[in-house]
Order: sequence, then structure tokens, then C-alpha cells
Amino acid sequence: MHKHKWTWVLKYAKEYFGKHGFQRPPELVWRLPSINVGQLEELAARLEREGVLETLGGRPVLDGSKLGFLKVLGGGVVARPLVVKAFSFTERAAEKIREAGGEAVVLEGGGGAE
Repeated sequence: MHKHKWTWVLKYAKEYFGKHGFQRPPELVWRLPSINVGQLEELAARLEREGVLETLGGRPVLDGSKLGFLKVLGGGVVARPLVVKAFSFTERAAEKIREAGGEAVVLEGGGGAE
């Protein structure tokens, strides 16, 4: 490809030479289980329908270690006060929870921002 086919390489196969990197298989990449703030209300409503929702001072308690999420992200809107326990919160998520009258509780061993 370095000789008489060089014009073909330039036109049709620009990526023919060089290193192209390595990408790990998706099943080997561990991602932190997370949930958006907007999904917390739906989760609380579902747990309330099932009759397994814990409350603390009249506010629903969502414990991420029991429910399968470790980090709370700031996407969405929260309208009712919730007590959310997780190992990590984004700044925007903690702010939205507090603005709604709730509480963002960082569990031990998480080391996340509140």
C-alpha cells in the first residue's frame, strides 16, 4: 500500500495505517450504578404502592445501598421532600433534594460530594 496503490489509500482507506487504540469489552468495564433525581419520586411512588416504603418524620426514605444505586445524579426535578441515602451525590443532585425540603445523606465509605 506504500507504492502504486498509495492514491487509493489516500482516497478510500485513510485509517489503513497507524495505531487505532484498544477498547475494553463492555462486559469488563464496571460502571457505578446511578439514578437521576427525577427517577427518585417514581421509585418512592412504586415502593409506596407495594407497601414497603420507609418513612422518617413523614418523609419517604430511599436507601441506595438497599435499592441498588450508589450515586445520585442531578437530572430531572424533585417536587416532594425525600430522604435519600447514597454513597455519592453530584452537587446539583444534593442541591435539588435540599430545595425540595429533603435531605441527602452520604453513607460511610462512599467519599462523594454532598
